[in-house]
Amino acid sequence: MPVLVYRYSAFFLFCFFFGLLTADEVCAQPILRSSVKGIVLDAQTMEPLTGASIQLVGANPPLACSSDETGRFRLKGVPIGSAELKVSFIGYATLISDPLVISSGKEADITVYLKQTGINGKEVEVKGEYRKGETLNRMASVSIRPFSVDETFRFPGTYNDPARMAQNFAGVTSGIDNRNDIIVRGNSPAGLQWRIDDMEIPNPNHFAAVGTTGGPVTVLNDNLLTNSDFLTGSFPAQYGNTTAGVFDLRMKTGNSSRHEFWFGAGWNGLEFGSEGPFSEKSSASYIFSYRISMLQLLSYTGIKMDVVPQYQDLSFKLTIPLKRAGILNITGMGGLSYIQLFDSRKDQQDWMFPDYGENLANGSNLGVLGLTHQATLKPGLRMKTMLYAVGSLVYTQIDTFSNVARTPSPWAGERSSEVKLAFSSRIYKKFSAVSSLESGFSYDHFFMHFADSMMYKSNFEVHTGTKEQMDFLRAYTQWSSSLFAPVELKAGIYGSWLPMNNSWAVEPRIGLDWKVSDMHTLNFGAGMYSQMPPHVVYFQIDRLPAGSLTQPNRNLDFIRSLQSALSYDFKPSGILHLKTEIYYQYLYDLPVKSSIPQYSLINEGHDFFLNRQYSDSLISKGTGSNYGIEFTFERYYNKQYYFLFTASVYNSTYTAYDNVRRNSAFGVNYVLNAVGGYDFVVGKRKWGILSLGLRATYAGGNPYVPFDVAATVASGETMMDWPASFSVRYPDYKRASLRFGLKRNLPGYNIEFIMDMQYRTNYTNVYLQRIDPKTGEIRDFFAMGFFPMVTWRIQF
Repeated sequence: MPVLVYRYSAFFLFCFFFGLLTADEVCAQPILRSSVKGIVLDAQTMEPLTGASIQLVGANPPLACSSDETGRFRLKGVPIGSAELKVSFIGYATLISDPLVISSGKEADITVYLKQTGINGKEVEVKGEYRKGETLNRMASVSIRPFSVDETFRFPGTYNDPARMAQNFAGVTSGIDNRNDIIVRGNSPAGLQWRIDDMEIPNPNHFAAVGTTGGPVTVLNDNLLTNSDFLTGSFPAQYGNTTAGVFDLRMKTGNSSRHEFWFGAGWNGLEFGSEGPFSEKSSASYIFSYRISMLQLLSYTGIKMDVVPQYQDLSFKLTIPLKRAGILNITGMGGLSYIQLFDSRKDQQDWMFPDYGENLANGSNLGVLGLTHQATLKPGLRMKTMLYAVGSLVYTQIDTFSNVARTPSPWAGERSSEVKLAFSSRIYKKFSAVSSLESGFSYDHFFMHFADSMMYKSNFEVHTGTKEQMDFLRAYTQWSSSLFAPVELKAGIYGSWLPMNNSWAVEPRIGLDWKVSDMHTLNFGAGMYSQMPPHVVYFQIDRLPAGSLTQPNRNLDFIRSLQSALSYDFKPSGILHLKTEIYYQYLYDLPVKSSIPQYSLINEGHDFFLNRQYSDSLISKGTGSNYGIEFTFERYYNKQYYFLFTASVYNSTYTAYDNVRRNSAFGVNYVLNAVGGYDFVVGKRKWGILSLGLRATYAGGNPYVPFDVAATVASGETMMDWPASFSVRYPDYKRASLRFGLKRNLPGYNIEFIMDMQYRTNYTNVYLQRIDPKTGEIRDFFAMGFFPMVTWRIQF
């Protein structure tokens, strides 16, 4: 595999520099220009603002335009390089945007949110109002961090993956190197909720597993995403059925003025996409992107490879204005993936163990399709209604063989699928510039089919084998108002009901924002939260002594949590931000079991499988706690450079059936991140940008459950030393990434080359540990120490 990577890297380098060498005529061209498109919205109701003024900062002669009746604008003739916009509207605070990267062949896109000031007929300038520490969700007070798509392109080591980019944020750790799990404040990554345009979606990764939210390759395409929010706790009332975190992603609207295209090749695959209007006379637009695994394509040419990850995905969004009836969006996303990891194709010395090996075949599919209608019923009153379907399928087969019995025989298998039909509606009402209300409800109906089994003591042990349906109903309301000039109160309540077992929750939420001065802000948030266990857990099978089967987990309660957080923000300038936050979370009604009194379901969720061998016969009696402090110091991208330093110190513990407090599986205790970069403008006419970036991570080692070697050898089956659960740790985690990029702007298009080089200390970063049941030998498997990722892209 490394040899192939280097060969393909050389191929991409050749293509890129060939493109540069054949474009010498650009030197004779005048300064290149492009356009900036976007939309201006009211920050509270998301209503479009007609007639807002958009000006290019520092332009001489002045360059300006205004937003149309839908709030959209297109500013033409912007010189390539970096640009800031000044956006103003009567009665609203004026803002100066973050620097936008202006490239030829691709219009920059921005969504602007303006705050009403309550001072009619006047303009109040608030520099840096947009994105610089401000979030899209104005109801969230604490534990929220906005991010831009530029950061997923710019941060080293992200592979253009929003999940890996978020691993740089305070309070976030990663699981193992070859996955993008997001572990928030010591919570299981299974507690994370993914949303795309307010639709709750299952695990958005290729090679996904039931009961997890991470994977090795994301299905999400950052070319279709726009600025979004990432929440790490104490959420406002609109978010439910989650206890760990929320990735609230937004998909951008296609260009309604001109057609644009892009093509790329790299580690993530071969990709092409387009956006533009339906027709010259139509204001409706589309945007889509398709990607397929590069190694899968190369395998079709006859190139021999031991492992070929096969995956492909498609994402799209159609936006159809309905004149006075609002806007209709049709959003879709799908992914297919399959891989074979066969020891039988290797030499014996490369098997899992010296005298036996495994053949693993795994695949997963994902589909999302949604209709969203938004309309302004009257000034200050907006309604949003969604109807969508999501589906997922996971299938796995594991066969084993030995040096004696060379023919593989079945050892474990799974085929699990879920389909959700969902309807939701919400209404936004703005009473004044300082007071607003939001309410909504949702109904989900699930169709589920779970089937899996595993060989245990020479017999197949069935864990699931059922077809089920269930409903889930939720509602919320939240209100925001200024108590007095510098203090804003945000209060709400969320409720949910699972009729299948009559589990229910009524959860109050509160937030307080106190703007002490222009540079200092104090924020507080608290509330009650709950989440269903992974659906498959409800339907696990247990065999009674008489031989009959039962589903003992069917009446499990929600996993519940009480959370609070207090933060202090210091912004000495428009581009510098210092933040510290302390938090406490108390978890209760955690699923535990009496037969393994040290086990808790809260420790699952960061692997390629949910261990169903242990997750049967559970009861909701466990507890846990997470508390810590986080520090963030960042310089937003400005004048060609940026940096971000984060530090998190925390404690994560749980109590299982035996009532003994232990470290949780995700209690690494400390995480340090540093990331930064600089863009060198190339050429007097700014024809290109040379980018350099560096990232470093240092974290405590993950606790784990050790093997019981003596019991394993005696029984011939893998046995865990449960009394020693999470009392031992892997060594500390270390990783460094270097990013090199070069973009060349040419008339009508641009070419970009990126190389992301990661060094993982492969003598410490254990990603898999296995035991040989015959000999008791424990083998550690490590991620590749040095791993270069290469991407080449053209936009036109």
